[in-house]
Amino acid sequence: MKKMILTLVLAIMTAGIASAQNYMVVDSEKIFKSISSYNTALDSLEKLAEQYQQQVDAKFAEVEQLYNSYMQQRASLNESYRQQYEQMILQKEAEATEYQESLFGTEGELMKKRMELIQPIQQRVFSTIESFSKQYGYDLVIDISANPTILYYSSKVDFTERIISALK
Repeated sequence: MKKMILTLVLAIMTAGIASAQNYMVVDSEKIFKSISSYNTALDSLEKLAEQYQQQVDAKFAEVEQLYNSYMQQRASLNESYRQQYEQMILQKEAEATEYQESLFGTEGELMKKRMELIQPIQQRVFSTIESFSKQYGYDLVIDISANPTILYYSSKVDFTERIISALK
């Protein structure tokens, strides 16, 4: 019985402390989309990605052309030349894959350009949110743009527009 009463008291105290937390809600996606330099950077990255993809496609098309040519000539080639041809195709394919990774990989050119263009904007937004939170005494900031598990929130705690205003 004492355990049950103690558990109930702790639950009530925890609920009281939790309800005393001061929090705010923001939609970071909406904030980022309100910044013209962010939209310009995304457009630039998209165009760059398309250019890179064309280059990668050209490399793989070359591999495919080599393979098709090999398949047509295969019957007339001797064994050693067949092996050399196959090695050349495999090497070209490996080069194309490596090239693709150098452009689109986690440490590729596109990621480096993304970091160069987007990271300063992200830092500015996040530092503005942090400053705003500290200035107005908020202990917790919840981003609703990427969290589909939030089923309801009151517009009273949504400070997205105020953050957008603070950024301008």
